[in-house]
Amino acid sequence: MTRYDDEAERTFVALPPAQGRGFAQTWWGRAWLKSLEDAAMDAAQVKTGRRLARAGAVGAVSVRPGRITAVVQDRDRTAHRADVLLERLSDAQWDRFVDMAIERSGHVAALLDRDMPPHLVEDAAAAGIDLLPGMGDLEPECDCGAWDHCGHTAALCYQVARLLDQDPFVLLLMRGRAEDAVLEALQTHGSAPAEEAASRPAGVDAAEAYAAGQLLPPLPAPPGLGDGPGVPPSLDTEAACPPGVAPSGLFFLASRTAAEAHRLLAEALRGGHDRRPVGAEPSLAQDAVRLAAGGPGPDALDRLGAGSGRTREAMAVAVRAWRLGGAAALSVLEEEWAVEGDTLARARAALESAWEEDERPSLRARANRWTVVGAPHQLRLDREGRWWPYRREHGRWVPVGGACQDPATALSSAALATGDEP
Repeated sequence: MTRYDDEAERTFVALPPAQGRGFAQTWWGRAWLKSLEDAAMDAAQVKTGRRLARAGAVGAVSVRPGRITAVVQDRDRTAHRADVLLERLSDAQWDRFVDMAIERSGHVAALLDRDMPPHLVEDAAAAGIDLLPGMGDLEPECDCGAWDHCGHTAALCYQVARLLDQDPFVLLLMRGRAEDAVLEALQTHGSAPAEEAASRPAGVDAAEAYAAGQLLPPLPAPPGLGDGPGVPPSLDTEAACPPGVAPSGLFFLASRTAAEAHRLLAEALRGGHDRRPVGAEPSLAQDAVRLAAGGPGPDALDRLGAGSGRTREAMAVAVRAWRLGGAAALSVLEEEWAVEGDTLARARAALESAWEEDERPSLRARANRWTVVGAPHQLRLDREGRWWPYRREHGRWVPVGGACQDPATALSSAALATGDEP
């Protein structure tokens, strides 16, 4: 049976201020903060803690089984040691956790890849193991003398939410196991005893059986990536061009094809490419913008616009969007869609948490677009839950920055692009 690793401890350096951003960016961070807000009896202290953490008042955070610790400074620079205690899981609970993960191969694969999927919480709860703290599970201790959560312990919890955004394995350490111990247990805990293994019928390893069926030479090494795309052959010949064929347009297409091939090869050679989903083929309208972003001559640009149903002005804005974020940015520019159900709830929650109540701008919503009342700024939500900044120029909404997970950061980009105050 595994035992507590009481010597395990991780120390995280102080994080910079988080002005204008919501603290919890991931599912794990938001779930941790919900536990804090449900447990605290004094909402004012929770709000004070959030402001202290935003201001960067939390020092280095020490995380060890059953306890998190940091020094938190008040606004007058008075330092306080704040601790928050969380009950460690028992040895029997850890063994059940490992057995549960082994029974579900997807959990094992994710954990060994140092990823913690959110549905792990539900499956663990079904096995009688509560990974996330419940009501009253976060026990505060602070040298300021408060008997419940004070601003210092609340600030520490808000900072831990940011650590969980970066590495949810921090939660397992608080519950009593370091990351290495969990991964080692997953690899060894489910192995059968030697006598049980000896009683099994002998067989042939599947990989060996497959290899013996047809011996194949090893795959060749991946191709090398050149410094840039190849140069298309010259079209400057004495032969007459067929009717309707423009040599300059043909040369441009060949150049863009070489550049796109070079980009695709660079992505294929990048580590982890085999685990990324295959992207959808661009539509003709999207491909026209991609080509226009390559800087063709005026004639080719007009033909691309006419072929995709865009005026020269509309094509210029579409190219601007493409250069900021490719097909995703172009979709946000040209497609308006209704935000409903869970997507709408998440969007509203993000807007609610992005600003303090007295700093929140007045927004008018229509479909996936939120316009600032009285200002030429707009936020647009894409189908992945990201926010894109827009501003109004010459009667038209145009993109002014890339995608952001936080609406406040996106809106600041829109304001800075026009020289206004964020």
